[in-house]
Amino acid sequence: MELLRYPVKSAAGERLQAVDVELGGLRGDRMWACLDAADGTVGSAKHPRRWGRLLDVRATVGEVGAEEPPVTVHLNGKDHLAGTEDADAALSGYLGRPARLSRTVPTGARLHRLLPDQPGLVPTWMHGAAGEELVTEVSGARPGGRFVDFAAVHLVTTSALADLAGRVGRADVAATRFRPNLVLDLAENPEPGTELRIGDVALRVLMPTPRCLVPGLIDGSMPVDRPLLATLARDYRTELAGLGRAACFGAYAEVLEPGRLHVGQKIQ
Repeated sequence: MELLRYPVKSAAGERLQAVDVELGGLRGDRMWACLDAADGTVGSAKHPRRWGRLLDVRATVGEVGAEEPPVTVHLNGKDHLAGTEDADAALSGYLGRPARLSRTVPTGARLHRLLPDQPGLVPTWMHGAAGEELVTEVSGARPGGRFVDFAAVHLVTTSALADLAGRVGRADVAATRFRPNLVLDLAENPEPGTELRIGDVALRVLMPTPRCLVPGLIDGSMPVDRPLLATLARDYRTELAGLGRAACFGAYAEVLEPGRLHVGQKIQ
């Protein structure tokens, strides 16, 4: 099992050996986001031209026992504390657009997204054509909560990654392309409704994860990995109850029982 956390939405994740899991997700996960100073939208690599460089920004959570652990953004060899003018100025300069870090999810949070060129990667409920730019709601982000796309926890399995690698014709596909919180050593993908217990943490799988073009991005400066996205569009199109069809990989889960996770724990 691997554990990953993303202190700032769309910024690089940090690998963990252990972490507390709260009802809202991994402690410190997606607690902050960049907001566009012009229109207040949430910064997301789903629109690479606007926010792709966020993928290269490293952020870490300070585990100092505080009720609200501090988050530090690391840029150009310097450390900047999230929530300060210093951090906002550094990020704005790096991203090339006025931005500010926010811990507060705005009411009706929205983001800019670029729909993939592959029609099969555009969910049927998203009323837009391949390659079109849209502004959409961040469905999982609610005032008082975190900047999550849908649910508290996102997971992928090693078996699914191996299957995807074979279909793309590669030795492997990095789990980090899908920005999961948990990489689970399971022989099959857990179906919606499945309950997983890892140590004293209990999770319930909610639904497969619809994919956008982010898995095709290596970082903000590299071209899109079109073979990977084409494989997802061709082989992973899934019918989601009450929503429609989308190319899905991984799964969203909710936390039933909080606790502490450690790398190496068995999954029941």
